[in-house]
Amino acid sequence: MTPEQLNEAIVSALRALANSGVFAKEQVPSEVVVERPKNRDHGDWATNVAMQLAGKLGANPRELAEKLAKELRETDGVESVSIAGPGFINFFVSDAAAGALAKVIVEQGESYGLSSELAGQQLNLEFVSANPTGPIHLGGTRWAAVGDSLARILQSQGASVTREYYFNDHGAQIDRFARSLVAAALGQEAPEDGYAGEYITEISQQILTNQSEVLELTGEEQQEAFRAAGVEMMFEQIKKSLEDFGVHFDVFFHENSLYESGAVERSIARLRELGHLFEEEGALWLRSSTFGDDRDRVVIKSDGDAAYIAGDIAYYLDKRDRGFDTAIYMLGADHHGYVPRMMALCAAFGDEPGKHMEILIGQLVSLVRDGQPVRMSKRAGNVVTMEDLVEAVGVDAARYALSRSSINSTLDIDIELLARRTNDNPVFYVQYAHARTKQVDRNAPTLDVDRSEFDPALLSEPSESELLAKLAEFPRVVTQAAEFREPHRVARYLEEVAGSYHRFYDSCRILPLPAREVETVHRTRLWLNDAAGVVLANGLGLLGVSAPERM
Repeated sequence: MTPEQLNEAIVSALRALANSGVFAKEQVPSEVVVERPKNRDHGDWATNVAMQLAGKLGANPRELAEKLAKELRETDGVESVSIAGPGFINFFVSDAAAGALAKVIVEQGESYGLSSELAGQQLNLEFVSANPTGPIHLGGTRWAAVGDSLARILQSQGASVTREYYFNDHGAQIDRFARSLVAAALGQEAPEDGYAGEYITEISQQILTNQSEVLELTGEEQQEAFRAAGVEMMFEQIKKSLEDFGVHFDVFFHENSLYESGAVERSIARLRELGHLFEEEGALWLRSSTFGDDRDRVVIKSDGDAAYIAGDIAYYLDKRDRGFDTAIYMLGADHHGYVPRMMALCAAFGDEPGKHMEILIGQLVSLVRDGQPVRMSKRAGNVVTMEDLVEAVGVDAARYALSRSSINSTLDIDIELLARRTNDNPVFYVQYAHARTKQVDRNAPTLDVDRSEFDPALLSEPSESELLAKLAEFPRVVTQAAEFREPHRVARYLEEVAGSYHRFYDSCRILPLPAREVETVHRTRLWLNDAAGVVLANGLGLLGVSAPERM
């Protein structure tokens, strides 16, 4: 029996109480929280719904819990129901009801954990969005892993997700990039405000090889030639790095297109119509302080040039005009102060911050070896790049390590740890558990063990019950990871599944000893073994990490 099935039973019992006049039908929740008790002696599952409802109804929570428990004792698969404390309801389910989940998981396969909870939602998820002035640094790599995992998780819950990369190919940083390329091509020192590193020399030399005539140009013409060619080459390098990292974007949106297409002017006209712009000191301002920002913001400067926020305004409106219900932005720690103005412009268009616009801020990440920071990349000049990390530990380990921690915390990636094939390496621990389930599958036919029999009541050993309970939590974990935009919940859960599976493997013989008789319990345990494999594979897939069959 799964938490979802218990949820349905509890809601059904609440409706029965409502029908009998205990409370109004409209006060019955559509779902309730069902959790594992910290002390398993108290039960297999527990809910505090009686305490939550009692407060709203002005009723005694324990008395309400007793009425609810009476209804629930008639539920198939529920062995006993008890009340604890002020109104906690604890459930024990029968071994047969608990064990039946193994077959359900195997039969559902890749669809186990999927739901339609977010069906109909059109989400735009923008992440990485590194400037095309250098390779993707470690912070951007974290966003690549987390963002792609989040997209997969949201899609697993029925949402339509567009992965979008925003190329900042407009503004001063592009001019500095172009001047740096010109300086490298001419054998000069990089400009004081420019970019350094071997990649600048590589790109400039490639431009000279492909377009030697650029040396005949001078001034702004020469800089523009290097800018156009250099940005395009940087685009291609970034795209290839992301593809090699297993991250595929649906849309590559160019900031410059907002200015070339007139989108900036159209968004300003829209805000003017809404009455949220004003002129002062020769500049055009957004009344962003009206919508929670700490001050009003200049949109068009007194010299007629667009301020940076003008592009943000146009870009958000463009996303909404493309039909997205929610625009989710994933930004680095240095953009924390950026949130109020973004939410203000969202509200200025009549939208609801937090609903139509979400902003996730990720903290810094660094590489360490033996407790010491890894030296900076020679090629990138002053940062550690995506390629540096992948070269050191591989794509799977990199993606898993970057996704398993909350984005709200700074992160140190231990290169030595991720290179180990030991249980203290979390990605190895999880992948090895999956490979172990497949090893059992390969060995089973040689001992005449198959899935031709299934008696769920036989799955009664403590380690079997523990594993079943953990597997039952997968749909809820994925749903919460989607709701809270936290892929790390899936990774940490998989480590718990791996631990439960290893304990089950060590304490229960899945396959009989050679020359021993095959019993129903062996065939039943094979179902549980395979159910664990399904959950591990499905979970790793949500993180974009492979589920190896051999290790």
